[in-house]
Amino acid sequence: MIAFHYFSIGDVCRSLLVHFGLYSLLLGRGTAGVEGYPCLVVRAIPVLRRQRAESGLFCMTGRERVIHHLRGEPVDHLPCMPITMRFASNHLGVPYGEYARDYRVLAAAQIRVSEDFEFDYVSAISDPAREAADLGAAVIYEPDAPPAMDGANALIAERAQLERLQGRVDVCGRRMTDRLEGIARLKDQAGDAKLVEGWIEGPVAEAADLRGINTLMTDFTDEPGFVTDLFEFVTALEIGFARRQVEAGADIIGIGDAAASLVGPRIYESFALPYERRMVEAIHGMGALVRLHICGNTRRILRGMGQTGSDIVDLDFPSPMAEGRSCMGPDQVLLGNIDPVRVLRDRTPAEITKAVAACHAGAGPRYIVGAGCEVAPDTPYDNVRAMVRYAQLTAPGSPMNTEEDLTDKP
Repeated sequence: MIAFHYFSIGDVCRSLLVHFGLYSLLLGRGTAGVEGYPCLVVRAIPVLRRQRAESGLFCMTGRERVIHHLRGEPVDHLPCMPITMRFASNHLGVPYGEYARDYRVLAAAQIRVSEDFEFDYVSAISDPAREAADLGAAVIYEPDAPPAMDGANALIAERAQLERLQGRVDVCGRRMTDRLEGIARLKDQAGDAKLVEGWIEGPVAEAADLRGINTLMTDFTDEPGFVTDLFEFVTALEIGFARRQVEAGADIIGIGDAAASLVGPRIYESFALPYERRMVEAIHGMGALVRLHICGNTRRILRGMGQTGSDIVDLDFPSPMAEGRSCMGPDQVLLGNIDPVRVLRDRTPAEITKAVAACHAGAGPRYIVGAGCEVAPDTPYDNVRAMVRYAQLTAPGSPMNTEEDLTDKP
C-alpha cells in the first residue's frame, strides 16, 4: 500500500468519487455535459476501479505517480506533465520577463498552475539563455517575452574564443543561480506532492546559443573537430549545472535540445547522441531522472533519441506517436504529443480528449499525457482541463475508446 502524503482537495475528491464509481458527477449526468466537457459513459469508471483493485492503490501524489510509472510499477492513472511557461505566467497574471528572471515569480506561478490544473509536477524551465548569459553572451530581454540569444553577436564567433572560455566551465552566475533558487523554492513548497523538474540545454542547443545556429550547422561539415571541442565544453558545463540543480532539490532534469531537430540521422548519431547520452548517464549517476525534449520534426532521428537512455522522451506533434514507439521499442516512456496550438488551444474539449486518446493508443501503456511542446499562453482553461482529465480517467494499459466511452455535449 502506498503511504499517504500531502494530497490536494482535487486528488482526494477525485479518488473518492472514482472509488465509489461516481466520477461521472464531475463531468455531467446522462448525456448533458458540464462546462463543455464530454460525458463519461459506463466503461471508464470500471476500468479505473478494476485497475485500483488489482494494484491495491487508492490515491497517489503526482510525484509518486510519475516515479512509479517510470519504474513500470502500477499507478492509479496516467501521469500528466505538460510544459507550461507563458501559460503559467499568464495564469498568475505576471509579465513573462518577470517569470523568467525572478525565481520567486516562477515558483509561485508553477505552484499555482500545477495545483489549479492538477498537474503531476512543477518545472523550473523558462528559457534557453541562462547558461550562455552567465558566460557573457549577448541576450535580449523583453518585458513580456522569453529571453533570447542575440544571433548577430555570437559569444564564440572565432575558435580562439572557445579556448578562452575553457576556464569558465564551472560558471554559475546570476541567471543560473536564479534557477537553483527556484528549484529550492519549488521543492520546499511542493514537498513530496509534485515531481520537481530542473532544466539544462542539450549539446546542440547550447552550442548553437554560443556559436550561432547558422554557423554551427556549417561547422558540422567544415569544422568537425571544432564541433567536438565545443560539445566537450558545453557537456561539462551542463553536467555541472545539472548537478547543482539536483543538489537544490530537482527530481528530474529536462534536457532541451531543440536545435537537434535540424540535423539528419548521420550528424545526430555522430555528434549529438554521444553527448546527450553522456549527459543522461551523468544525471542518472546523481540519482535523478531525465526527460529529453527535442521539439520540432524529429522523425529522422527518433531511433537515436530512443538510445539516449532518457527516462522520458518527449515527442512534438510532427512526429507520430506510433512511429516513435516503433523506432524506440516497447519500454521507452513517451510523452506528448497533441498539437499545442491547432488542437489544444483551438479545438473543443471533446476533440482534445479524442486527440489525447489517439496519442495514448499510438504510444501504448508506457505513456505520459502532455502537449507536443509548450502550452500556448492563451489556451482556454477548459481545454487544459480536458487534457488532464483524460489522464485522471485512464489507466496506462487501457486507452480510452472515445467512440464508446464518451459522448459529445449536444
